[in-house]
Amino acid sequence: MNRPHRRDHNAVPLGRRVAELRARRGMSQQAFADRLGKSKSWVDKVERGVRKLDRYSVIREIADVLRLDPAILLGPRQPSPTTTPDPEGIDVVRAALASYHHRPTRTVTADQARRQVAHAWMSYQHARYTQLLNALPALLDATHGTRGLLVSTYRITAAVLVKLGEPHLAWLAADRAVTTAAGGPILTGTATIVVTQALRALNQHHLALTAALSVTGTGDDDTVRGTLFLQAGLAAAGTGDRRKAHDLLDHAADLADRRTSHPDPHHTSFGPVAVQLARSLAAHHLGDITEAVQRHEHAIRHHDWRRLPPEHRAAHLIESARAYLDTGDLVKAGQKLVEADGLAPAEVRCRPAARTLLTELTQRGPAPAGIARLTSAVNLGR
Repeated sequence: MNRPHRRDHNAVPLGRRVAELRARRGMSQQAFADRLGKSKSWVDKVERGVRKLDRYSVIREIADVLRLDPAILLGPRQPSPTTTPDPEGIDVVRAALASYHHRPTRTVTADQARRQVAHAWMSYQHARYTQLLNALPALLDATHGTRGLLVSTYRITAAVLVKLGEPHLAWLAADRAVTTAAGGPILTGTATIVVTQALRALNQHHLALTAALSVTGTGDDDTVRGTLFLQAGLAAAGTGDRRKAHDLLDHAADLADRRTSHPDPHHTSFGPVAVQLARSLAAHHLGDITEAVQRHEHAIRHHDWRRLPPEHRAAHLIESARAYLDTGDLVKAGQKLVEADGLAPAEVRCRPAARTLLTELTQRGPAPAGIARLTSAVNLGR
């Protein structure tokens, strides 16, 4: 006996799904139209696919009348919903940072710890933030007593906490990284990178600038020094000092141009395209929105753009979405957010800054269908 094929929800047009769900509720087209405040003709055109449903606000109104979640209408077109990580995960990391004198209860070899740190960096660069939060407490124990690995673990901890809107806790982890580095030039430099990121997240741009410049002259690794100049340039832009920001980013560009290969042992992602992205962000901070957009478009055409980790690219796409929104280009802003979600969903779905931007976008006017589906997946506007 032939079994009936299960219909693919995504293959059913949105209008037809509305018609089916309306019929299940026992509502006529006229009754449905009256509850929506629309005409019967409007409902008929929607259900026949003549009129497109591409505004999330309208989809939400329909869902309210049908007494269901908008996601049921939109369908599982995006990856499974990923909301903000469980606050308990951040609390566990906070507790781990508070007990930094704790010694591991089981022995972990140096090779095992090194592999765990490498895996944590990979998780970060692919924006697996919830998974990373869960792993960090054990990793802090596993790397305790191995200076270089512990600095890396504190760096990862600070970086992910900045992402998740916990800058004060991030600053604590970053400060621990500097203390653990104990004056080693390269380790101190890499630790200071996350110090500046945390301070910038706290809007302490003057302090971030001072911190970055205090170590740019130490060590002989151009990727670390170049990244510190990038952070200093962004901090200067945050203070409104246009000339200093440009000078510092020029220093970074000089170091990037000297690179002849692409190894990244310190996980900085530094290079010419990183400088271009920083110039775009600095222009935005300085109020030069058109320049920010132009520099973004130029940077993503660079041959090294795709070499950047998904986290880095998605984070920049979110920044560019903000710039496009500031120019009034809602369509382009929406496209950038959807593109970022495709690269690294947690960048859009976990980060408070991205979720705020998504909310603003849906409130500013008609949102493209892709943004409507993303908004539903992120559980905003419900």
